[in-house]
Amino acid sequence: MEKDIKSLLFKYKSLIGLLILCIVISLVTPRFLTVPNILNVFTQVSVNAIIAVGMCFVILTGGIDLSVGSTLAIAGAIAASLAQKNVNIVLILILTVIIGGLIGLVNGIIVAKGKIQAFIVTLATMTVFRGVTYVYTNGTPISGLGTNFTFIGNGTIIGIPLPVIIIAIVALIAWYVLTQTRYGRYVYAVGGNEDSSRLSGINTDKIKALVYVLSGAAAALSAIVVTSRIGSASPNAGSGFELDAIAAVVLGGTSLSGGEGSLTGTIIGAMIIGVLNNGLNLMNVSPFYQSIVKGLVILLAVMLDKKNK
Repeated sequence: MEKDIKSLLFKYKSLIGLLILCIVISLVTPRFLTVPNILNVFTQVSVNAIIAVGMCFVILTGGIDLSVGSTLAIAGAIAASLAQKNVNIVLILILTVIIGGLIGLVNGIIVAKGKIQAFIVTLATMTVFRGVTYVYTNGTPISGLGTNFTFIGNGTIIGIPLPVIIIAIVALIAWYVLTQTRYGRYVYAVGGNEDSSRLSGINTDKIKALVYVLSGAAAALSAIVVTSRIGSASPNAGSGFELDAIAAVVLGGTSLSGGEGSLTGTIIGAMIIGVLNNGLNLMNVSPFYQSIVKGLVILLAVMLDKKNK
């Protein structure tokens, strides 16, 4: 009986951690459990959650994508320049996501075909894509995007912020792909044992390349949300976002070695980071200390996951 309870607690550790965090913060500051603040938390979380969804696919294969922040920057700059020219919003969405996917494809091909460690590849492309963004923007923000475009990040539908609706749709589609399709099963298989997967007839190179395409596309979609919320595209946008995305995936229980984890856990992990950031802001904690707290929480999550394997 005790073993069953321990197993159950471990299975839902991320959700339990989120609930405990919410209770603690609500006791410390009454401003936390207010409708405007809760909607604000969901809106802020949506940006990291969208990137984390793509990152989850990558990490499940045993890879990593450090270039998502730079992908967000270049995709946001392109989306902003198109918005400046009053291009149709739907066309902007499609083109930006495709560009993000193509950027991810570059990573995927080098990792899968070049047989180079994903950490090294995406560390290099992170720098390259950031440089491309500076060249494209000439180092200056792109503004004057129009109300139609900024509605994506600031508008609401029946009282629900549009970014929250976007992440809900993205998460639902990604959950279906990961749990209900052959490709999703192959992602887990490749992460669990790539050699065995290859011997069983799975095109592991294709599976691995495609997860980076999904990661790039997710980063580009997140770029649209960020750019439209702020109303401008900065060449510095997305700096550090890759760390928050990886943290969300890890806090959600996905193993960094691949083959184990869930999309639901990743969304919960993103919520943990969002709630933690919001709570620390409400308590007027210095941003310097916030970084320390967030780092310690992530380290604790990794240590607990390692201990229970």
